[in-house]
Amino acid sequence: MRILCVAEKPSQAKAVVQILSQGQSGMREGCSRYNKNYDFQYRVAGTFVQATMTSVLGHVVELDFPQTMRKWHSCNPVSLFTAPIVQSVEKAKDVARNIEREARTATHLYIWTDCDREGESIGNEIADICRSVNARIVVKRAHFSSVLPQEIHQAMQNPRELDMRLVAAVQARTELDLRIGSALTRFQTLRLQSRFAAVQDKIVSYGPCQFPTLGFVVDQFRRVESFVPEAFWFIFLEHEKNDGRAVFLWRRQRLFDQEACFALYAKCTQAPTARVQLARSRPQEKWRPLPLTTVELQKCCARFLRLSPDVIMSIAEGLYNQGFVSYPRTETDQFDRNMDLQGIVTKLTQYQPLADYAQRLVGGNEFR
Repeated sequence: MRILCVAEKPSQAKAVVQILSQGQSGMREGCSRYNKNYDFQYRVAGTFVQATMTSVLGHVVELDFPQTMRKWHSCNPVSLFTAPIVQSVEKAKDVARNIEREARTATHLYIWTDCDREGESIGNEIADICRSVNARIVVKRAHFSSVLPQEIHQAMQNPRELDMRLVAAVQARTELDLRIGSALTRFQTLRLQSRFAAVQDKIVSYGPCQFPTLGFVVDQFRRVESFVPEAFWFIFLEHEKNDGRAVFLWRRQRLFDQEACFALYAKCTQAPTARVQLARSRPQEKWRPLPLTTVELQKCCARFLRLSPDVIMSIAEGLYNQGFVSYPRTETDQFDRNMDLQGIVTKLTQYQPLADYAQRLVGGNEFR
């Protein structure tokens, strides 16, 4: 039995094999200069087996139209909606060749791509490449949400099947992006170039995601540009006694009439003694913070840390590969049921400035 493991990127392959081999792997150069091959032994069902960990660089397969339809004036843009689609690995041929070479002598293929829709699709591309040279290879999917030893070993010992529903969803979206983007980009570019000299040497592109996103940006820009600031006034009241401080909120919040606000303020200064007419108390609950989705992560880091989306995701994926956070590209605010969240918090006890807080959660019986 020989297991071929394939991760989505080189850094992920290196992090996972470090755990599986306990640092005892041997490295070989692959057909791709960026994708190394790591050989190691691993115990499965009480028996040590040979295993190799390698990686890809994201998607291996690319969709395109036949060569006869790739030139701008080769066909009517409308025909691209129904034109045949061809698959190619030309841009990742070295990566594909490396996988083929390793798959020829493997009995099992374990997919270690990211556990999201894109990762499932990339895993299916890897499986198809391996089956093209080894039809009998058994394909399995390692499912994990963080790069922690316990979770990685659990994924290796209990592999699943690829979710072909997720694969089909990505394939449908990819084909729609190609057809819609190509057809409308060609149509509007050729149309506008024939009418306006300013765009003679420019491409006017269209994308199913790009266009609505641009609309959101333009709408926000117009709101900011059209905003007219208006001065307002309010009365602020606080009371201090015995080292205690109470801040009172004005029911009217603010006034846009300065004279009216000052008239009310004058009445307050003329009768500076206030009377408490009603006092109510009630328990206040503080909700646990929800795990961040990718969008919320980017919004929070952009707002508080002033980081760009690219920098945010680069840092998040680095932390993920080191086992500090769960998989950062996610649309859910729920942790995986089998995720070892306490293990992640325990790991944070070794690093400032979170060490004291993490230690209190783990050692002070505050972790729930």
